[in-house]
Amino acid sequence: MSSTLKARDLRKEADDLIASGSAEGAALRLAELWRNERAAGTAAFVVSRYEKLREQLPLARYRLAMLRSFTLEPAVPLLRAAAFASGIDLTVQLGDFNAYPQDILDEQSSLYRFSPDGVVLAVRTADVAPDLWNQYAELSQPAVAEAVERVSRSFEQWIAAFRKRSSAALIVHSLEQPARPSTGLLDAQSGLSETGFSQSGAIQQINQDLRKIVAAHRGVYLLDYDALVARHGRLRWHDERKWLTARMPIAADQLIHLSREWLRFAVPLAGKTAKVLVVDLDNTLWGGVIGEDGMAGIQIGAEYPGAAYQALQRALLDLARRGILLAICSKNNLDDALEALQNHPGMLVRSSQFAAVRINWHDKALNLREIASELNVGVDALAFLDDNPMEREQVRAALPQVNVIDLPPDPLDYAATVRDAPAFQRLVLSDEDQQRTELYAAQRERSEAQQSFQSKEDFFRYLELEAEIAPVESATLARVAQLTQKTNQFNLTTRRRTEQQIAELAARADSQVLTIRLRDRFGDHGLVGIVITRDESEACEIDTFLLSCRVIGRTVETAFLSHVTNGAASRGCRQLGGWFLPTKKNAPARDFYAQHGFQLQKQNGEGGFWTLDLRQQTVAMPEWIRLKTNEGARL
Repeated sequence: MSSTLKARDLRKEADDLIASGSAEGAALRLAELWRNERAAGTAAFVVSRYEKLREQLPLARYRLAMLRSFTLEPAVPLLRAAAFASGIDLTVQLGDFNAYPQDILDEQSSLYRFSPDGVVLAVRTADVAPDLWNQYAELSQPAVAEAVERVSRSFEQWIAAFRKRSSAALIVHSLEQPARPSTGLLDAQSGLSETGFSQSGAIQQINQDLRKIVAAHRGVYLLDYDALVARHGRLRWHDERKWLTARMPIAADQLIHLSREWLRFAVPLAGKTAKVLVVDLDNTLWGGVIGEDGMAGIQIGAEYPGAAYQALQRALLDLARRGILLAICSKNNLDDALEALQNHPGMLVRSSQFAAVRINWHDKALNLREIASELNVGVDALAFLDDNPMEREQVRAALPQVNVIDLPPDPLDYAATVRDAPAFQRLVLSDEDQQRTELYAAQRERSEAQQSFQSKEDFFRYLELEAEIAPVESATLARVAQLTQKTNQFNLTTRRRTEQQIAELAARADSQVLTIRLRDRFGDHGLVGIVITRDESEACEIDTFLLSCRVIGRTVETAFLSHVTNGAASRGCRQLGGWFLPTKKNAPARDFYAQHGFQLQKQNGEGGFWTLDLRQQTVAMPEWIRLKTNEGARL
C-alpha cells in the first residue's frame, strides 16, 4: 500500500473511531498517521482531531509561550501535532513579531497574562546583532567587542527580568553562525583571540556568555540552535526567498526539525519522560537470532555490521548514566540469551546492567506489565524498543500507555533514533539519577532478603533504617523539583512544580519545604520524599506530601508525617490538615490520612480535606526507624 493510501485510510479510521466514541483507538490511529506522514497538512488534521478527544484522553496539559524575532506560525501546528502524539495537550501563544523585549519587561504584557508553564525565546542573530551579521567587515575591532558585550548584556537583562516576573521554564535559542562569513577563509584564520574577534568568533563568544547566563538562573535552559542548524545543513536550513517575502527564514522542509527540537524540551518539562527502556534482543541489541545462529553467529563488534549494534549499546549506556533504567523483554531461550549477554566479547551492556529481565516465550505486553510491577513504576513510564513492527503494534494495541519507539529499517540508524527520542531527554541530573541502576540492584537484594522473615516488622528491624529530614537546599533543589514532576503513586496532591517555584516556597516565612533521605544496611536510597507545608494562624496545611515508589511500604511515610506533626505542634498550630486529590495513579496514597487518625472534614469534586487535632493526637514514630534532623544550608 502506498503511503498516500495508508494515510487516507488512517484518517478515515480515526474519524470512524471518534464517531463511535473510541477515544483511545482514535488516538492510536492519529499517532500512527503522524509517525508515517509528518507534514503540515497532516499536522492540521491531527491537531483538529485530538482537540475533539482531549477531554477523554490522559494528556498532560502544558502552556507554552513563544517570543520571537521571525515568523514561527508554520512550525506551531507541527509542534502541537507531535506533542499530542507524545501525550501532551500543548497550548501555544505566539508573541508579536519582534516584540520580545517589551513582552519580557512589561509585567502587564500578554506573556504574563497567559501564565505559561514554559517560554521559548527564539531570536535570530541577524535581528539581535545586525551589525555583526550584516556589517561585520565594516566594523573596527573595538566596535565588534562592543557589539558582543551589548548583545550578551541584553540577554542577561531579559533573562533576569523574566525570572523576576515568572516561575515558568525559559528555553533560550543560541545564535546561529552565518553559512558564509563576511571575510571568507580569513574568518577561520583569525578565530577568537586576544587581538579581536572574527565574525564567527564574536557570535561564538555571545553563545559562551549565554551558557553562563543560563546556568546562573534556575529553570532556564539553552537550546543549541546553532548546532541544530549545523546538524541539518546551514545552506539547506535557510530559505532566502521566504525570508525576504514573509520574514520566514527557515525552509519548509526544515520546520519539522525545529518543532522536534522544541518537543525534546516540552516532553521533560511536561513530565512525559520514560523512566525505563525495555529492549528486545535478537536483531535489536545484536544482529541475528541467538537461538539459531549461536553466540559465534550473532553480529556485535567493532566492525560492520556488528558496529551498528555496538553503537546502540553505547547509546543505552549513556541513557543509564542519565538515570534511565534498562530492562529486557525478549522471546528467546533464557540460557542462550544470558550466555551472549555475559560472555560475548562484543557486548558492551551486560546482564547486570538490566534492572529487570523477561526472556521467555510469553506475550510481550504481559512481560511489560510484569516489568513495570517489578520496578514499581507505571506502565506509562516504560519505553519499548523492538526491531519487529508486528511486536511493536501488538504492544501499542494492548498497552497504549507505553512509549513504543519505531526503529528504522537500517540498524545503522538505531543509535541515533534512541538518542533523539524526546522521552529520554533530561534537563537536570541529580545524584539519584546517576546511581539509579545501583539503587535498583540493592532493591533486588532487599526483596530477596525479605522472603526469609515472618513479619514485616522483623524485616524492618533487620534493615536498620535511618532517615534524615532536612529543609530543601541548593544542592537538593533539582531533585525536589524532579520528584514533584515525576512522582505519581504515593503523591497526595500531584502538584507539579519547577525549581523556581520550589525556591519561592522555601523562601516564604510561612512555608516549609522538607526532604527525607533513607539509608539501610543495603545502601543509600537517596532523597526519596518531600513535604511542603503552609502555616496560617493556628492551622498547618500539607500542600505536598510525596514519596518515591522505591520506598513505599517501609513506614517511611509515617516517620515523615510524625516529624511534620511534631513540628506543626511545636510552632503552636492546633490543627494539621491536607487534601487528598485522587488521580488514576495515586491509589497507594488513598488511605494515608485515614490510617494515621485524620478525619475527613470536607469534599468537593476534586477530592477530600482531612484534618488532625494536634491538641489531642500525634503520629507515633516507627520504633525501627532511626531519625536524624538536619537544619541544612537553606536556599
